[in-house]
Amino acid sequence: MMAREQQPVLDPEVRDGGGQQAQWAAAPARLYDGLRRRRRWLVPLLVVLMLTQMAVAMVTAAAQQTPTIDEPVYVATATDYLHEHRLRYNPEHPPLGKLVIMAGVAVADPHYDASFPGSQGQVGRHLLYESGNDPWRLMLWARLPVIALTMLFGLVVLAFAREVAGTAAGLTALALYAFSPDVVAHGSLATLDVPTAGFVLTSAWLVWRARRGPGPYLPLAGAALGAGVATKMSALPAIPVLMALALVSVWHARRPEGRAERRRALALGLAGAAVVALVAVAVVWATYLAIDPRLRFSPAEPVPVIRGLHERLVELMPFPGAFRAGMRAQFGLENLPWQGYLFGRLYTGSLWYYLPAALLVKTPLGMLALWAAGAVVVVAVRRLRPAAPYLLVPPAVLLAAAMTGSRDFGTRYALFMPMFLAVAGGCVLAVRWRWVPVAAGALVAFVAVSSLRTYPYYLPYSNEAFGGPAKTHLRLHDSNVDWGQDLGRLADRLERRYRGERVWLVYKGSAVPSYYGVHASDPRKVPEDDVHGLLVVSDSWVAKARGKLAELIKTAHRIDEVGHSITIYRR
Repeated sequence: MMAREQQPVLDPEVRDGGGQQAQWAAAPARLYDGLRRRRRWLVPLLVVLMLTQMAVAMVTAAAQQTPTIDEPVYVATATDYLHEHRLRYNPEHPPLGKLVIMAGVAVADPHYDASFPGSQGQVGRHLLYESGNDPWRLMLWARLPVIALTMLFGLVVLAFAREVAGTAAGLTALALYAFSPDVVAHGSLATLDVPTAGFVLTSAWLVWRARRGPGPYLPLAGAALGAGVATKMSALPAIPVLMALALVSVWHARRPEGRAERRRALALGLAGAAVVALVAVAVVWATYLAIDPRLRFSPAEPVPVIRGLHERLVELMPFPGAFRAGMRAQFGLENLPWQGYLFGRLYTGSLWYYLPAALLVKTPLGMLALWAAGAVVVVAVRRLRPAAPYLLVPPAVLLAAAMTGSRDFGTRYALFMPMFLAVAGGCVLAVRWRWVPVAAGALVAFVAVSSLRTYPYYLPYSNEAFGGPAKTHLRLHDSNVDWGQDLGRLADRLERRYRGERVWLVYKGSAVPSYYGVHASDPRKVPEDDVHGLLVVSDSWVAKARGKLAELIKTAHRIDEVGHSITIYRR
């Protein structure tokens, strides 16, 4: 009885001071348990919400946009793979990305005339507009597999950041990825840039995981790296980087102490690096073999002849002949005199600082701040420092390689930046200062608002410091602004506001204007005095306007714009 009477009573109705103190002491534990229970469903809910808004944005853009310049080529090549199983079109890019697109093409099941002669661009236009197919339906199905893949890469961003710096970092990284206008813009297209960057990111994440134990992760990392190279050749510089990181991961997993152990760890690290490279090469070969097991290559257009060091490097590559022919085509394209446009300056050739400058314009301001802070944090915070090479070195090397290119066409050549740096940006939450979560949350909210405000016009996005999407064409051109995506919207605008008026059109794109109901003439082919009515010009042509076109624009007044990529003037 005495022992029972001495037990503390914790019922709230009991007016016992000791009991109240015990309850107060237990309150934080109960609160913590409640938060943990809520987090079990809160984290998945936030992930679903962010990916859902991303999916809505991408599907909306995919459904509303006409084919961009590169898409008809990729869709036609994918259709040729599906029907003819041959390596004929678009050798400058390996097949894997087009095999992804082929999954959607197979569902659309378009009519395809394999005997049609012509270049890859002509075959693409014939497939979309001259073969009895519905280009809206075909393009939507071709884009959907890339949209699905883009969302899967979002889960890689989440997992990578979560493993490095915790759940809050993972959610922040996913938010930066899901609200990135560049990722949404190009993830909604049947193109190759997002798949390439996403596969390289996946490989880096798997190499990072190999620090726990290289067994299953290094072969998978090699497969992801091979998938990147089998999608675009621009991923090639990532091979030596990820091989070196594989060696580092094996060394860390072994934790050698004595000299003999260090030698063994080094040997195993070199073997791990070799596994990554060999599996990557095998994946590239498997991609070509999946199309034609006999690897017959019959290009529809001549492959450029290159000489000197480039030719010797191509011959040394351990890849199929069609891949090496594609490398020759890429070197041939690099030798052409391309025009660029940056901050109002039209130039021939390339500027080494073009991509950093374009990223500065086309990245939300809050995202830029978190990228910079994240890069500092992963280097400065001791427990995050091991992740710094995996997060910062691959994008730095790929950016440096891209900056040497001759085609200043857009930030799509650097889509690995918003992927890798989203992970780094999330890591700012590893800093244990009270104001950091509040500041990071405010910056993420700023990013989200900036991204949502541009909906559904993601391709011409620029941040508030540069005037927003409506002003992007004053500073950049091509796929940064105007890639031919708004021809359908132009047709709707002309029908609603300018029905019956004479239209003169200078359009940059691969779509066929007359198919969408835009019946227009080219003002550059008639005397200037004959051009009266509506003068409609793609903004990339406005940026590059010289001579007669420049005079026509100068003597007209601007009355409207479509999708922030096409300007309508009246003469």
